[in-house]
Amino acid sequence: MRVVSLVPSLTEAVAVTLPDALAGATDWCTHPAGLDVARVGGTKNPDVPAIVALRPDLVVANEEENREPDLAALRAAGIEVLVTEVRQLPQAVRELDRVLRACGARSRPRWLDEAEAAWSELAPPERRSTAVIPIWRRPWMVVGRDTFAGDLLARLGVDNAYADHAERYPRIPHEELDAVEKDLVVLPDEPYRFTADDGPEAFMAPSALVSGRHLTWYGPSLKEAPKVLRHQLGERCE
Repeated sequence: MRVVSLVPSLTEAVAVTLPDALAGATDWCTHPAGLDVARVGGTKNPDVPAIVALRPDLVVANEEENREPDLAALRAAGIEVLVTEVRQLPQAVRELDRVLRACGARSRPRWLDEAEAAWSELAPPERRSTAVIPIWRRPWMVVGRDTFAGDLLARLGVDNAYADHAERYPRIPHEELDAVEKDLVVLPDEPYRFTADDGPEAFMAPSALVSGRHLTWYGPSLKEAPKVLRHQLGERCE
């Protein structure tokens, strides 16, 4: 089995579980460290001819991260494409199991069982808070309705101020973001790399800098994500 992954979190999942199966990955696939496979461009602009040249048996993709025209071009070249949809944690677990079995796994890997257990065994949050969750700056974009990141935060006791917005990743003027009722601003380090010097200063409310990989990736990082995110949410930048 030869697999090309166009999604960083799926790349990590396949590489950890079936390292010999992975033939190619995007330039944004940074985990596991030292991954040595052919690079095929970005998630939004993959090099289709380069992927075809690798002669994969399967390309794994995601309906949010990858563009349909690119996937259609791969199918037209005779390549099987498996497209995932991940909006909530249980769906992520099911899709990861589906992808890995399609890539040749005979059973669910131990890390996936451990990740599911880590989230199911979470103690109920002592209190709930409301947060704005920016993912980009210039223009400001935030997490809106029906998102994986929003679902994970809700499980940790952090409710998304824009969970009922009509769009999944709306552009919101900064003035509104700063004025909307909230207890916290959650600033991940991807896709925009918010840092202590780039993000917290834009808001009156306390901010928490968190790992984008643990907030948005559905893969082996899910196993440690509850602990990592709870710790980071507790370290607010005043």
